[in-house]
Amino acid sequence: MGGKNLDKEDILTDLTPGKKHYMAWPVIALIDFVTIISFENIFYPFQNQGLSVVISWIFLLFSYVIPYALIAAQMSLTFDNQEGGLASWVRRSTNDTLGYWTSWMYWVQSVPYIVDVSNSVIVSFSWMIFGDNSLDKKMSTFWFGMLTFVIILVFILLENKLKNSLEILSLLGGGAMFIMSMLFVLLAAWAVMHGHHIATQPFNWGAFKPSFSLNYFSTTGLLIFAMSGAELAAPYVSQMKNPKRDFPKAMWMLAIMTGFLTIFGTLALSMFFNAHHIPHDFKMNGPYYAFQLLGESLGVGKLLMYIFAVVQALFMMAQLAVLLDASSRVFAGDVGEKFMPKWLTKKNKNGRPIHSYTFTVGLSLFLLLLTGTLPNINTIYNWLLNVNGIISPYKTCWVFFAFIAMRMHQEKYHSDYVFIKNRTGALTVGWWCLIFTFICATLGFVPQNVEFGTFAFNHQLILNIITVIVLFGLGFILPLLRKHEKNKELSGSID
Repeated sequence: MGGKNLDKEDILTDLTPGKKHYMAWPVIALIDFVTIISFENIFYPFQNQGLSVVISWIFLLFSYVIPYALIAAQMSLTFDNQEGGLASWVRRSTNDTLGYWTSWMYWVQSVPYIVDVSNSVIVSFSWMIFGDNSLDKKMSTFWFGMLTFVIILVFILLENKLKNSLEILSLLGGGAMFIMSMLFVLLAAWAVMHGHHIATQPFNWGAFKPSFSLNYFSTTGLLIFAMSGAELAAPYVSQMKNPKRDFPKAMWMLAIMTGFLTIFGTLALSMFFNAHHIPHDFKMNGPYYAFQLLGESLGVGKLLMYIFAVVQALFMMAQLAVLLDASSRVFAGDVGEKFMPKWLTKKNKNGRPIHSYTFTVGLSLFLLLLTGTLPNINTIYNWLLNVNGIISPYKTCWVFFAFIAMRMHQEKYHSDYVFIKNRTGALTVGWWCLIFTFICATLGFVPQNVEFGTFAFNHQLILNIITVIVLFGLGFILPLLRKHEKNKELSGSID
């Protein structure tokens, strides 16, 4: 990551008035990083797998994250004349129908995440107001669901006014979240070096040994959920000066930063929390506990916790606005026009497909009605996370599917960057990533944090199946509605 050597052409371009503004590869890596993983993403796997998750993170870094990032680099540079994105990759490497399914799954997987982010907004404000974990005691599941729904509705109504400012805020908030995450790791190391007692005991090699159980494998989908998203950088290829040289660098930097946060962040958590006895509400309140304990260890009380709560609230609200905007774009694309009913792609005066927001609200309400059958807020929070650990990896499968399809017929495509020049080797890695991701997504149906065979286990298993069938199943219905609509238009023109 050394300095850039400018040649004559670079200097002339830089001195030209009104020249095109190019994005440096470290900036693209940072933008992608803050939209992929945040500090709280290391808490879910830590609760599920304990300190052994460090081994999982290291294994995934080398066998999955780095190949994933470099596959995204090749696909982005192969289809750099597209708007970018996963649906374009699949459509160009296969056909329009599979491109539609990619678009649909990419859109629909954002709905549980939108609800999850809205939940996180409420939790962050509760810590700012109450300064503790008492939200579960002070608010019923009904009002938690209602407030979540209101937040989604308000952001949709204000979308036109908030979108641009909150995209900037998302980058700032994401940057602040990255700084807070790095600070936690560094300050935790400093605290231990200056006498802080390590909470995980015994802290030895045995604590890192994975327990290869059904729970261990069924929770790996959340690790993929936490680490996936390298393809989000694809649209930025056109904004780079020398993408062939620099885009792979951005993907390498992304993979290394992700590895650093997940591995060292988890080790830092083990300094303050006993990996053998993790609080039951760790997924929901863990980040706040962490900064509270770190602040107390450094002698500043709850100050760091309050700073984190503010950063988390701003980041989550900005992320919600950007998610709602991005989720509507699938309805405006070429794929949507061909496969979706016209009423769904109808745009308002601001050029936004207004009914896509209605659709988002409807599916969010459906999820909230399902969460209303769960016993408490902590269970709701955990269940929604687990749903993301199923649906998001299924979407990620399309990245590797498109790569395999492209490399099987690589003579048809020109790639400025090639990940593994040997075709057989590239296909082997592509198939490994696809099969591994699919298996982890499917095992994610197994409920987490509940005992096998209990009513709670069966209840959540049924909710998982219903959620996936409804969210993905709607993708079959919309093309049928569009076909019916076309037949009516055709019969009307004949009459």
